[in-house]
Order: sequence, then structure tokens, then C-alpha cells
Amino acid sequence: MGYEVDFLGVGTESKSGDAIALRFGNLHGARHEQTVVLIDAGFRDTGAELVEHIRTYFGTNTVDLVISSHPDQDHINGLEVVLNELQVKELWIHQPWLHNHKLADEFADGRLTDSSLGERLKQNLERAWSLSKLANRQGISVKEPFTGLTDKTGSVKVLGPTQSYYESLIPNFDGMPARAEASAVANESWLDKALRMVKEFVASWGEDHISDDGQTSAKNNSSVITQLIVDGKRLVFTADAGIQALEYAAEQIECCYSGAEFKLIQIPHHGSRRNIGPTVLNRLIGNPVAQGTYSGVTAIASTAKTGEPKHPRKAVLNAFTHRGARVLVTRGQGIMHYHNAPGRSGWSSLNAEPYHLSYEEEV
Repeated sequence: MGYEVDFLGVGTESKSGDAIALRFGNLHGARHEQTVVLIDAGFRDTGAELVEHIRTYFGTNTVDLVISSHPDQDHINGLEVVLNELQVKELWIHQPWLHNHKLADEFADGRLTDSSLGERLKQNLERAWSLSKLANRQGISVKEPFTGLTDKTGSVKVLGPTQSYYESLIPNFDGMPARAEASAVANESWLDKALRMVKEFVASWGEDHISDDGQTSAKNNSSVITQLIVDGKRLVFTADAGIQALEYAAEQIECCYSGAEFKLIQIPHHGSRRNIGPTVLNRLIGNPVAQGTYSGVTAIASTAKTGEPKHPRKAVLNAFTHRGARVLVTRGQGIMHYHNAPGRSGWSSLNAEPYHLSYEEEV
């Protein structure tokens, strides 16, 4: 048993995105001995690149499972091309318009009804709605990815969100009406953006410059957090999940008695500083280690070619490095992580991200 995970280089300029292709099973054998899974497909033009990647490197037109982590354009827009060009057997995607029961009571406008909110969600999340309809027309099995859902092999499992947590996030999705009470998570205002300044940071080994107080949007926290366990090795894909969502996922990992060795984690939200804190990072991959120690974990951030300094944040990369992770960043180029897989011509080994002793960041 082996696996091959490809992080495609989404974002030729400054806008980062996610498109992950993976396969597992007997990778030295026939196609029926393997399972092919896609997690997101970046922007619309990324979809065609992903289709070609699957055909070229996985040697197939059939995808066993497609997972849409959440309906942000840098994750979902390329999936329509994937569903049209490849033979997809199953799609995991949240359908929030099916979760509007008694939701109208959450908002200040008393004229709203559950039915009207369902239509509002379809309009606001048009890409997800259209993708679900496309899958239904093509006879693709559609499931909502809540905690505990597994694929047919039992190797792929959803760690989060739970259905109840997901439903609690819906009223705070972008474009929803005003809440009856003030939202606990506010988006960054135009004034906050105008007042941002660049500050020079000097780092010392083991000193984290990230906080447990970071907050991201409700839509980001609704991201599907996916686990793959193959041959006693655990891989975790976080999409744009934030600290609270990752805490729930950490609970799932801690309750898992498989004994699988943690080998790969996707750095959340392209390395954003708002999505990860030291406490949850300790729970996910372990406490800080002595300088030069490797824990056996690889951490990969999907970022655009010119996404820095926002994506990735050097403080976030350092925090993973403090815990012994081998940190890699796509910067618009593809990265493959593998175990017991055939060699691939034209691909070469990457050096880990250096520890950043000094760096500039917007604050």
C-alpha cells in the first residue's frame, strides 16, 4: 500500500488557492487497485490543469471521490470543469440550503422565513448550488461531509465539521442578513486595512509569533477537514479551517485509536496567521522540539507565486518548524508527497523552508 499526494501550484500571481490530487492503494498495480481523490480544484482555469494532471500522472479519467471543502472561489470554481471532463463517482459537498430549518429566528428581520433564507443561501453560494445540480444531472452520488463520514475503502474520513457546528456557522456566512445579536466574528473593516503597517520581526528558536486568539470567517471555519490513513500513516487536509474548527478536528484525532503515524498536514488557509495558534498546533502535531530535530511530519502551504507576505506568513511557517515539521511552500509550483509510489520523471526533491530569523509582515 502506498500513496501519492499532489498539491498543484494554484495562483501564478498573488491570489492563492487549493487543488489537491491524491491516490492510494497498490500504486505499482492496476487502476482497480487504486483510489483517486480530489480535494478542491482552485480557480476556474485550475480545473483544466487538474484534469490534465490526473490523466498524465495518475493515468486515468475516473475519479472515485471529489471533496469540495467550502465554497470560496479559490477552492470550488475549478470543480465544474472536473465534473464535466472526468468520470466522477462521488461528490462530497455541503448544501447549506438544506439546513435552514428554524434559521429565520436568528436574524433581526422578522419578515424572513426559512424558505426565503434557503433561497438566499442558494443565491449567495451559487457555485456550490450549481455544482450540486450538475452532479445530480450526471448521476454522481452526492453526500454532505460531516464528521465521521468515510469513503468506501474506510481510508478517507471527515474529521470536521460536525453537522451541528456547521449549522451554527451558516448565519454568519458572507451575504447573510444581519443577526439578531452582534456577530462574534467580524470581517476586517476597510479602516483596519487602511491602518495596516509593515513591521520587522526578529525570531528566536521556539518563540511563536502566532496567537490562540486568531479569528477567521464562518465560511472558512466550515471547511471540510479530511483525514487519510494508509499503511499506518496519517495525512490531514485542513483547507481554510480556523482555530476553533481545528480544535474539533484535534479531538477526533485524539480519539482515534489507529496508532497511525502523523506524516502530512496541510498548513491552513495558505499559511494565514489567523487560522492557527500554538495550542491547537501542539495538539495536532506535537510540542516544540530542539532546533534541528525532525518530527517526521511534512507541512505544506498552498500559496500563489507572489502571495507573500500575506500567504504564507513567516511566523506560521516558523511555528510548524518549531515543532519539527519539514515545511514546504508551493509558491505557484506543484509539490508531490509520497510513500511507496513509482518514481516520476522530471520531479526532484525540495529543500525544506529555512527557519526565518527575521522577516517583515503586515500588522
